[in-house]
Amino acid sequence: MRFIFILGLVLLFGCSNDSDPTADKASFTRIFDNNKFNATYYPIDIKQTPDGGYLILGGRRLLNSNFSGIYLLKVDEYGGFVSEVEVDEELVAPIGPLMLANGTYYFFCMTNVGLQTQLISVNADGTLVDQVAVGNSYPAAAALDGNNFLLQSYDHVDKESVISVVSTSGAVSSTKAFSIGAGDAVEEPIIAHFLQTGRKLPFLVGKSGSAYYFNGFYNYTLSLSFTNLVADEPQGIVQGQQDDGGISQAVPLDGGKFALARFNFGDNYFLPSATLNSSGISSSTDLGGHSLPELTANARVQILRTTINARKVVLYASDTRSKQIALLGYDEATGALVGSKYLGFSNPFEVASLTPTSDGGLIVCGTTYVAGRFTRICLFKLSQEEVTKAFKGF
Repeated sequence: MRFIFILGLVLLFGCSNDSDPTADKASFTRIFDNNKFNATYYPIDIKQTPDGGYLILGGRRLLNSNFSGIYLLKVDEYGGFVSEVEVDEELVAPIGPLMLANGTYYFFCMTNVGLQTQLISVNADGTLVDQVAVGNSYPAAAALDGNNFLLQSYDHVDKESVISVVSTSGAVSSTKAFSIGAGDAVEEPIIAHFLQTGRKLPFLVGKSGSAYYFNGFYNYTLSLSFTNLVADEPQGIVQGQQDDGGISQAVPLDGGKFALARFNFGDNYFLPSATLNSSGISSSTDLGGHSLPELTANARVQILRTTINARKVVLYASDTRSKQIALLGYDEATGALVGSKYLGFSNPFEVASLTPTSDGGLIVCGTTYVAGRFTRICLFKLSQEEVTKAFKGF
């Protein structure tokens, strides 16, 4: 694999003078291409590694499976290609995020035969360390919880959304299953999500205080549900509209609040500081929010809590109808918009992940389509100066 530079993007996003390597590390744009014209590569998550470079977990199209394969890409601090790993096709359907525990990176996937969930560990250079069986099938979402992992999976036999606490050794210490409802109609969008024949659904799992939450199917509807992993029913449910509406992203804030994004029959709304009913039944349509007509229908959204200009900021990243990546920042305390920035030009671009960098900047990882047809991984590195200027407030 090699990395290529798109001159217009380099100039547009301030990718710096070749004579200044410090500036090169601070701000760059990269698109990773290869000569396998029938190949498809897309990113899932990115993490900065201790050497200043970046490790990217991605997926790739397999010719002999309906599921996506696993792809790992390591780049250096300048965004230059270092190495890649195309994981054996016996492992499929990787999910993010890349989770760092005790110096090792972890992610979940499943076996191509048997569909059993696996926990994979990798080094910072992208080489595989270990593979352990976790059980259950169809991993849908994961999160780091101290030195453990939270896992949401789908049991296609019993038709249940399953929430589990998993150790780094793959041991399951707690688990609870919730029925999605009877009948094939409710399962259809779930299977289409995993086979990539339908819309990608915003499965989520996490913890807010002592309560676990998951965004998945429960009782026929895609809902954000709160559970103690003991009771047979969720303690709180924020209902969607079957699979046509609901929560598209949720990040806990201080004081029991959440930074949310929601969708409803194609429309998108951002709620940078929302209070949810975690002990009763409510509807996502009653939450309101800032309408975002510029975004694609039922847009994928990523939310990052960060600090910019000594201010706590909730940073939203999503896809626009003009095929750019939109970054919108909101003051965490007031919910006021503090700035915006748009990434991408010429090619279509879609966001996958974003994370702060050790130099005070931001790295945004996404998908682009070279020549409008070849699915490839792209990176946008923003310097601290660029981030400060974009989200300085009004």
